[in-house]
Amino acid sequence: MSTSLTARERMLGRLRAAAPAAPEAVEIIDMAIDRHYLARRAACPLSPRQRIDAMQAALLASHAQVDCVGADTWPALLAQRLGEHGVRRLLLDTGSAEGRALRAALPAEVETLSFARPLAQWKSELFDTVDAGLTVARSGIAATGTLVIAPDAATPRTVSLAPPLHVCLVHASTLHVDLHAAARAERWMDGMPSNLVLVSGPSKTSDIQQTLAYGAHGPRWLWVLIIDDFSAHEGGQP
Repeated sequence: MSTSLTARERMLGRLRAAAPAAPEAVEIIDMAIDRHYLARRAACPLSPRQRIDAMQAALLASHAQVDCVGADTWPALLAQRLGEHGVRRLLLDTGSAEGRALRAALPAEVETLSFARPLAQWKSELFDTVDAGLTVARSGIAATGTLVIAPDAATPRTVSLAPPLHVCLVHASTLHVDLHAAARAERWMDGMPSNLVLVSGPSKTSDIQQTLAYGAHGPRWLWVLIIDDFSAHEGGQP
């Protein structure tokens, strides 16, 4: 038998030689990750206003419609936009503060629906007749224009997935620079929600020729309203 090493044996030998004698503790790895992201943020710090700008730019690049509006003015703006878009049935959490504020501003021809029935009882109605769904993001990630949504019983995943138009509100004060900052600030390690949805634009897919199509597996349009909750302390809009 030949004594020369096969290519597989040589590769495995290099891997074994490069392997550390003992795996590093999780705490050491966490500290190294923290140092990396802290240094990166220190080298290019973003003010709260710059986070808003970065969030808008990233979402626009993903074909979302984005507006930064005041905490008192967003219901009227959104109600007008929904009417112009032809929305007649809107799915939202009617018990939330945001849901109540929007309902008060909507024209009479827009019907609001709550997710009060099991999906099986009204699946056809939901998919065939509901024009838009409203969610409120838990937070946002400015670097990638990502909305962090935590579905619950009143606003399950279906609200942001089934209607052709997904409208999402995110408060400017909840914007994080990057995913690492979000995980640390919200202390995901102490009890991360069992279901987090990360949304960075309308649903899109492509065929083998790389032709993009929107709305094939979810909403065709994504509207994001960044609620400016800094202006109350600064005396004006950005």
